[in-house]
Amino acid sequence: MTIVRKLVPYVIAIIASFAAAGIFIALTGANVFQAYETILFTSFRTPNGFVQTLLKFIPLTLQALAFTIPLTAGKFNMGGEGQMIVGAIAASVVGILGADLPAVILLPLVVLAGVAAGAIWGFIPAWLLYKFNINEILTSMLLNFVSFQIIDLVATGSLRDPVAGHPTTVQIGQGGFLPMLIKNPPLNAGLILALLVAAGVYLYTTRTTGGYELVATGANPRAAAVFGINVKRMFVFSIVLAGAIAGLSGVIEVAGVQHRLIVGLQHNFLVLGVIIALISRGNNLAVPFVAFFIAILEIGASAMQRTMNVPIEMVFIVEALVLLFVLLSDVFRRR
Repeated sequence: MTIVRKLVPYVIAIIASFAAAGIFIALTGANVFQAYETILFTSFRTPNGFVQTLLKFIPLTLQALAFTIPLTAGKFNMGGEGQMIVGAIAASVVGILGADLPAVILLPLVVLAGVAAGAIWGFIPAWLLYKFNINEILTSMLLNFVSFQIIDLVATGSLRDPVAGHPTTVQIGQGGFLPMLIKNPPLNAGLILALLVAAGVYLYTTRTTGGYELVATGANPRAAAVFGINVKRMFVFSIVLAGAIAGLSGVIEVAGVQHRLIVGLQHNFLVLGVIIALISRGNNLAVPFVAFFIAILEIGASAMQRTMNVPIEMVFIVEALVLLFVLLSDVFRRR
């Protein structure tokens, strides 16, 4: 009964958001129920639709975790986009320069390079917070813009693909490709990595001493410090760990999906990751389930745009309304 009671606000929020979005869909002249059907069931009609949903699910889950981990410590990482980009850059550079290396060497190097780059990018705002008490929201967000310039530089520099019509590097060595779980339609092993990371984060924050210290820091930093927890180090650790996970999302995009560095690969994963984290209320266990739901909406929205000429922005309205109604459910529950 406890689980059902917790799920009721989410179900009501989803129904209310779709009902409200239906008004906007009707104003476009489209068939509302056909639009709902397209959004919710495109992911399950064909194997390709389901695989595309899983490919969207991977970065969404990792980006959401990159937000919820610092949130557990009471901090806000708004740099997941930049951390993803630098992770993709590092993975691409290593994969291109080491293209002749065997897979047993190159693939681990590609993954480690991307994860390390993301962690370093997260360490910068963490260190500024630790040393000078500069707000991590501002610094992590501003670093996103720095990463935009770096990816432009790399994708249009000496590693660029001269025949591509978009800023893109040449392909990384095949030894740097992630193994495929399914070849047709293609699904890479990044799915397993994302699920392992999600499980690891949940177990760490709920079953370990370090995770308890992280939670205690976010719940009451002053009390945590009184009981011997180094609160500032917890802040730094949470943001660096988040950066590493966001960097992994960039690695998977390069080594599992694109096999090269492409400007714009970050799409809108940061915004969606924050939405997922907030809908999950920072609960790491709920993140993969919410991320899968949002991935379904994203794939369904693309299909709705193609088949019904409904603007793809409509799905952003649905996602925003889901978040709004979930947050409002807290108010109604308290009253």
